[in-house]
Amino acid sequence: MTQTDDFVLDVTRIREQVRQKMDEGPVTQTFGHDPQKVINVLNDVIATEVVCWLRYTRHAISAKGIDRAQVSDEFTEHAKEELEHALRAAERVSQLGGEPDFDPAKLVQRSHTDYQVPADTDLRALLEANLWAERIVISTYQEIIRWLGEGDPTTRRLMESILEEEEEQADDLTDLLGV
Repeated sequence: MTQTDDFVLDVTRIREQVRQKMDEGPVTQTFGHDPQKVINVLNDVIATEVVCWLRYTRHAISAKGIDRAQVSDEFTEHAKEELEHALRAAERVSQLGGEPDFDPAKLVQRSHTDYQVPADTDLRALLEANLWAERIVISTYQEIIRWLGEGDPTTRRLMESILEEEEEQADDLTDLLGV
């Protein structure tokens, strides 16, 4: 069988297109999405991650009970990861020419999860509140990844990486709950 679909790259055309739009940074004509829509989605991810960071931090500090140390350590670790996720998403927003939105007044409205604070003495309720939030994040991030598809592979890989860590967090919480 003879293959007739040779790959031909028109470097001259690409160079000219890039020269004409130098001010657009890494967003070239081959970018498969409206950059502003991707920025908006990422700003919602930032809000979600900051709310999760706040919730985990609050739970880590205030948790009480016989298993407090183990649960608090897990919440502290997860809080650090959530903050890192927010910063990675913010960096991508900046790369796309946008402004990361950390406005505290808007965080809760844009977040995919909410800020639940069960009784500090109910470690099971704290674990369940965080597992509930992780499951929401996992579902919403899977949808974002499907939407990104091949249109923005860099943001998709970022979201896949964050999703993997969110799934690990959910697994940790499930283990602590004994489910």
